[in-house]
Amino acid sequence: MRISVVDVGSNTVRLVVADAQDGVPLPVHTEKWRLRLCEQVRPGDSIPEEAVERLVCAVSAASRTATRWGAAAPLAFATAVVRAAPNRQEVVRTVRRRTGVSLCTLPGEVEAELTFLGARRWMGWRSGPLALLDIGGGSLEVAFGRGRLPDFVASLPLGAARLTHEFFADEDPPAPRQVRALRRKVRHQLRDVAARIRWEGPHTAAATSRTFQQLGRLCGAAPGRHGPFMERQLARANLREAIGRLAALPAVERAALPGISAPRAGQSLAGAVVAHTAMKLTGLSTVTICPWAIREGIMLRHIEDGVSWWAEITRLDDGAAASDPVPLRIASAPATS
Repeated sequence: MRISVVDVGSNTVRLVVADAQDGVPLPVHTEKWRLRLCEQVRPGDSIPEEAVERLVCAVSAASRTATRWGAAAPLAFATAVVRAAPNRQEVVRTVRRRTGVSLCTLPGEVEAELTFLGARRWMGWRSGPLALLDIGGGSLEVAFGRGRLPDFVASLPLGAARLTHEFFADEDPPAPRQVRALRRKVRHQLRDVAARIRWEGPHTAAATSRTFQQLGRLCGAAPGRHGPFMERQLARANLREAIGRLAALPAVERAALPGISAPRAGQSLAGAVVAHTAMKLTGLSTVTICPWAIREGIMLRHIEDGVSWWAEITRLDDGAAASDPVPLRIASAPATS
């Protein structure tokens, strides 16, 4: 069986085509199309028509590419930048009508669960109680679990692009007071979630997303050309030093640093502040950079449970039913007496 996933993020549309062999998604082709929605859409704003048009073209190209590689219709989802837009339903329906691809949005908590599933499979059972951090353009996902599924998940509006718009839009590089203000906001919003992670006492922590991958490379992790099986870690102490380097440079000069790509250079400082603050508040001195995340989690879920679960997600996302659209069990804090 050959399957494909299309991920509409804040910067790019990404396609992964994989063979499902022995229950493991083995990639055979990846491709991406740059959208940079995060540069055009501020939090709470509608997605403009020209951006929707580019999105339609990218999803259509991804669908055609998946077909050429022998995959069935892609499992397509959009993350926070589309999910938070007031015209979300209109955008989703336009993409479906013009491309035939059933694009849907996922609640942030479901993104966290699926990302945890991908990370758990990559890290393996030897990792024990596992904490997860994932920084996207619009949101930060946090999860913790001892088994296949997380016991606790949270999705917070602390994405790198969102916070760059909010705190760093006026000065480049930003003034130290702006960096401090950003850190205060992250600390405030993460306080309760971080306390839960500390209380759980994870043995291992995984960090996913391009933000963490680039920060890991900036702090000395092996480059991507060494392959996914090279162990990569990010130490909080090194990340603290990296924040100083990023904060001293305008975005155009950050792109010359190891691992920092030009399209993400502008949001790299906000991402680093979120990552460092999250690690400090949760008590994590080191995280392992995990190459598997939400796309792999979706493929694993599809392999194990078939097409029906994804069909239900897209149907519910379109407003056809009022029941809970969660494909995995949404974890919550245990009741207290």
